[in-house]
Amino acid sequence: MSTVTFELYNDEIGILTLNRPEAANSFSKQLMKDFNDQLDQIEMNDQLRALVITAEGEKAFCAGADLKERSGMSEEEVVQTVGQIGRLVTRVERLSIPTIAAINGAAFGGGLELTLGCDIRIASKKAKMGLTETSLAIIPGAGGTQRLARLIGLASAKYYILTAQRFDSIEGKDIGLIQEVVDPADLKERAISLASDIASNGPVGVQMAKKAIDQGFDHDIDTGLSIERKCYLNTIPTKDRLEALEAFKEKRKPRFEGK
Repeated sequence: MSTVTFELYNDEIGILTLNRPEAANSFSKQLMKDFNDQLDQIEMNDQLRALVITAEGEKAFCAGADLKERSGMSEEEVVQTVGQIGRLVTRVERLSIPTIAAINGAAFGGGLELTLGCDIRIASKKAKMGLTETSLAIIPGAGGTQRLARLIGLASAKYYILTAQRFDSIEGKDIGLIQEVVDPADLKERAISLASDIASNGPVGVQMAKKAIDQGFDHDIDTGLSIERKCYLNTIPTKDRLEALEAFKEKRKPRFEGK
């Protein structure tokens, strides 16, 4: 059985699930291979409009690196494996469609770093998380030092990374990392509901909005506005834009095709 599964909720929404609950859904070499294989298929599916990323079981979303596997690695192998996790997170981050991390349980180290590569994060009330690498005498190496600071601010990122502080989903929401906290039984349903909200909007507009935000964020305001304008111009010649105007005139819901 694959350690990462993918299913279609409908033609527009996909659900990718880490499926290694007996090992806290940790990043083994096999899981990373299976994850990348699933991303190959997701990237080729031009019908998808949103992706939910979650995990099997109630205890763990992803505990990070598989420390049992790593204990038998050479220094060079450890560096290579961390690089693979980092590239995987970047690949998720660069998907053209929006991604929602539905954090069902513990998300530590690389597991939390995976959620940082997603566009939206919602979490179970029982979830615990943290970038705890300094307690293992290392640092977050799959993008955590960079993405956490961009999401919650420099001082807060230093606080959580340097102390290896663990926190719950409520605290995660308070610091702006988690957008919603829900009952465990409602997590998947709520993630699908958010994905449905996204999928109901114009696909080209959604993708261009994500691109404008991501590419403009680290630039000065003038450069960011220039990026926004280029992305906006990509939406003008689309059939969906004209359909939205027609639907408004006819007082009906638009039927977007992503064209």
